[in-house]
Amino acid sequence: MRPFRWLTIAIFALLLAACSGGAPRDTVVVIPPGASIAKAGEILEKAGVVSASAFRNRARFLGSDKPIKPGEYEVKKGMGAGDILALLQSGKTVQRFVMIPEGMPSIMVWERLMAEPRLTGEVAVPAEGSVLPDTYAFTTGESRAAVLKRMQAAMDKAFAELWAKRTPRTAAKDRGEAITLASIVEKETGVPAERRTVAGVYTNRLAVGMKLQADPTIIYPITRGKPLGRRILRSEIQAVNGYNTYAMVGLPKGPIANPGKASIAAVLDPEPNDYLFFVAKGDGGHIFARTLSEHNANVQKWYEIRRERGEM
Repeated sequence: MRPFRWLTIAIFALLLAACSGGAPRDTVVVIPPGASIAKAGEILEKAGVVSASAFRNRARFLGSDKPIKPGEYEVKKGMGAGDILALLQSGKTVQRFVMIPEGMPSIMVWERLMAEPRLTGEVAVPAEGSVLPDTYAFTTGESRAAVLKRMQAAMDKAFAELWAKRTPRTAAKDRGEAITLASIVEKETGVPAERRTVAGVYTNRLAVGMKLQADPTIIYPITRGKPLGRRILRSEIQAVNGYNTYAMVGLPKGPIANPGKASIAAVLDPEPNDYLFFVAKGDGGHIFARTLSEHNANVQKWYEIRRERGEM
């Protein structure tokens, strides 16, 4: 056999040996945007996964020519340089999640995004009602602006689909009115089965020119939708500010939270009832009434429950 062939085989064997060592443990590494093979090797070596030279050699002589992709990767124990290279080229990054619950106001959405240390960059507080409550996946190093954009795109898509299915019973003339009323329904009841009923009550009130008298609309201009943490004051009930539906007829000037799909669907297809009143019954649900006398009797029952609990 010719000498140069022996040399080639020897080099190949050395490369295989250099690349054969597996990762000693499960490790998470972050590859930044624009990182080269050499830079990725340095990151892997610093994390104690594989030597930078072994990774570079594997990529140069034995790997495919596909580029590596940025993101957060989980390197499993025993993975060799070739496996790691394939992983970085696949783009199969670790998925992190941020959850936005139904009814969360935008100031708290902003706080949640800003508190996530794996995200980067700054964002302004999003417009109220522009974010669809859901669980969103992201990768370490992704920008907050990109995640927020997905949240708002999801709301745009969901609303368009629901608006196309609206019924003639809805009181909403456009998206702004629909999201505003849905945000009130979202804050008024946490019982899924009640959403269309509550939407029906408010639809009826709007139709006859009654005040909506929704407590959450009093709280919103005080806290921007965060929990008040105390009882509402008489002066706050009487305050005129564009949101307080105790002091005005019709809808407030904008949403008071980010409503979920179910509440939006409820106001676009409200229950065809003849209720005008409702009051809490002590278990998270409500009792509905058609007349003021029925409602007053229900209120007295609620007061009795609160007295028994020592709340009054």
